[in-house]
Amino acid sequence: MKNLFLIAYLDVKESLRSKWFYVYSVVFGGLMALFFITGVSDSVVMGFTGLSRMLLIFIQVTIIILPIFILITTVKSISGDRESNVLEYMLSFPVSLNDYYWGKMLGRFLTVFMPVFLALILGVIFGLFKGGEMPWRMVFLYSTLLFSLSFVFLGLAFFLSTIVKSTDIALGSSFVVWIAMLAFIDIALMGLMLQNRMSDGLIVTLAMLNPIEVFRIGAISLFDPELTVIGPVAYYLLDTLGSTFLMIYAIIYPIIIGAFLAYFGYIAFRKKDLL
Repeated sequence: MKNLFLIAYLDVKESLRSKWFYVYSVVFGGLMALFFITGVSDSVVMGFTGLSRMLLIFIQVTIIILPIFILITTVKSISGDRESNVLEYMLSFPVSLNDYYWGKMLGRFLTVFMPVFLALILGVIFGLFKGGEMPWRMVFLYSTLLFSLSFVFLGLAFFLSTIVKSTDIALGSSFVVWIAMLAFIDIALMGLMLQNRMSDGLIVTLAMLNPIEVFRIGAISLFDPELTVIGPVAYYLLDTLGSTFLMIYAIIYPIIIGAFLAYFGYIAFRKKDLL
């Protein structure tokens, strides 16, 4: 465990020296600052105001930015070390493959999750400063959803990073996966519904297998428990799962998928030619 935490510490230090980390932090911190400056929290749209209004916009931005940022910055983690011979250098020390892989993942998780979480905390502090009512349950559940979304895309990035040797291929693969997931939020599913070749239940099931869609539905349910903004599909989801189980599913499902992907990545990393 000592070596695992040491690898995690080294990965955090490496990330702190990288420009992408500061761009990543500025993007989310800057978004919150932009919300404050533009007075988003003071506006009222569709009944949402204050911190709820600001978090609602933050969710929409997070759905687009967070997955691609995690993928393009993490997918180079192991494949980049392999190309730059850092992996060969690290393995010359008494560090096991287990410690190296999971230590890298722990360190990278801290660097991709903390800026987003701190931006959320910044919004909470601003909300308290403005004297508004603080929806603590919403903040806690939203933080948990962010954790789940970060974890599943971190697992996916490490899986891609271990099965390809080139960072260029890894970046291209991650971009294709991100586009495919975004397409299946609305566009691709609408196409399937228009063609009417598949049952509605199957289309909804496909949608709920997409971690981005699961995060979106879970986050929307925090503000709109009856999910009226997603239309008739809300009746199917709430009748089938119920609001409580829907939230549990939105939190647990991405974590399970992320854990499986990370483990399969570890298996591939352990069995492949490392150098």
